[in-house]
Amino acid sequence: MFSRRIQQRVRQFVNSIMRPLARLGITPNTLTLLGLLLSTLTALVISQGFLLAGGLLVLFAGIFDMFDGAMARVRNAASTFGAFLDSTLDRYSESIILFGLLFYALQRPGLHDALWPFPYEQPWMIALIYIAGIGSLMVSYAKARAEGLGLECKTGLLARPERVVILAIGLLTGTVMWALVLLAIFSHVTAIERIVHVGRVSRASAKMSMADMPIDEKHSSANNRHLPTTNVGTNEVKEPSVRPVPTSVPPFNGGVHSE
Repeated sequence: MFSRRIQQRVRQFVNSIMRPLARLGITPNTLTLLGLLLSTLTALVISQGFLLAGGLLVLFAGIFDMFDGAMARVRNAASTFGAFLDSTLDRYSESIILFGLLFYALQRPGLHDALWPFPYEQPWMIALIYIAGIGSLMVSYAKARAEGLGLECKTGLLARPERVVILAIGLLTGTVMWALVLLAIFSHVTAIERIVHVGRVSRASAKMSMADMPIDEKHSSANNRHLPTTNVGTNEVKEPSVRPVPTSVPPFNGGVHSE
């Protein structure tokens, strides 16, 4: 949702901060672990009801989340494991912050938001936190699964930076309920957008593969794919030598690796 120009300017700003720190020998993975600790501190602050401070920490944690990638670029130390660790701990960080907000809601049966028009606000907040948490995980999983299949998937309204900003604004302005409504709705909209995008890209890729196939091979594949083979001069029918493959879908098939 944020424009690429804004993202590039923020990245340049973060890179300028990381250059002096890179000389101190700090590694990107160290910053990744520190970001997880910062998110834990943010969750503790929110759980105790300090929502304004929590909102500021959410923003800072969101900016700090870019430090490890910037450090890797500055030090030219990008690695496969570093990228994996960063993505994995990002999911933990986001879940921990939402858990801090959940703990805050559970401790306040008389929860009241001045701009929320419905009664029983505590159950509303608990349900919205749960829905928003699942939505954020599905957005990230859809992207990771698509990239695991070799497809780029960066489309959608609410990537992680947008989710961070919405939650921070809700905490800072006292409109947490409405921020959670936005997260609960549009995180799932984003996941669906990515599903549709991957379906469109995969179909286009399949059509391109068929277009690149030689004509004789296309005709052979189309005409003979499902026909049994027969011996010339006999009535014996020989079954295809290829054995059928079960069509179970991960993660229900225990023999297929799933994320």
